[in-house]
Amino acid sequence: MRVCRHVIPILLLVGLLARPTPARAADMFLTATDGARLHLIVAGPSGAQTLVFVPGWTMPAWIFQAQIQEFARRYRVVAMDPRGQGDSDIHPSGYDHNRRGQDIAELIASLGPRPVLLAGWSLGVLDSLAYVHQYGDARLAGLVLIDNSVGEDPPPVPSRLPATRGPRLEREVQMRRFVRGMFRSSPGEDYLERLTETALRTPPEASAQLLNYGVPRTYWRDAVLSMRKPVLYVVRPRLAAQAANLEMHQPLAETALFESAGHALFVDEPGRFNALMQDFIRRRVWP
Repeated sequence: MRVCRHVIPILLLVGLLARPTPARAADMFLTATDGARLHLIVAGPSGAQTLVFVPGWTMPAWIFQAQIQEFARRYRVVAMDPRGQGDSDIHPSGYDHNRRGQDIAELIASLGPRPVLLAGWSLGVLDSLAYVHQYGDARLAGLVLIDNSVGEDPPPVPSRLPATRGPRLEREVQMRRFVRGMFRSSPGEDYLERLTETALRTPPEASAQLLNYGVPRTYWRDAVLSMRKPVLYVVRPRLAAQAANLEMHQPLAETALFESAGHALFVDEPGRFNALMQDFIRRRVWP
């Protein structure tokens, strides 16, 4: 494990000390050290233990709206729009695993000294593991990884992703198909259209870079096996074998299988996912 030894500078987090009502979300911004302005959704009591959510490829923070609403009743919840996604800056650079891991590190550093529970979904799994690989787990109380490979065997069958280049109309058609395919049950046409338009905001070149982090699968496996804090790995059947292997190799990991949900399983089955995560928090993270 490679641990970064430099000190992260103080960052500008606009309005973080405001005290929103527990279930009401506020839009805030974090300015990263390279100048990228990152949008955050923050909710819950400011003095509570903190949950940080990181979404997947081209996805916005608001896709976690059911989790923000539920967990903000008791915890401080921070959902980030990674650079180039949602309402964050479309920065000219930084669409690689090192910078994305650093963005998470700078966010966590800005939240105060207490360890946080970090939850990443899809590409957010890799971004979260890139953070662990670079910075270790000292600032984490636990880690939740949602429906992406963690480098265990067997390798997953590649997913069909929309074209990142080419005519915009073709990209729109493929992105619309991709977004619909993330759900087992449709969340509604307005929701799907809004999510598609948000996903298309990520520039083609950045979208392509995010799909090619260029490190071996062992990079992610080494990171998750280095964890000395509790890990919850939530997957669909396509990753069930990886989940079984992770439990064998990482004694602090536990897994859960969502057999009837789509890739956005926390949207398809929010009640079950929220209850699972709450149980994990109460038993393993902050008992």
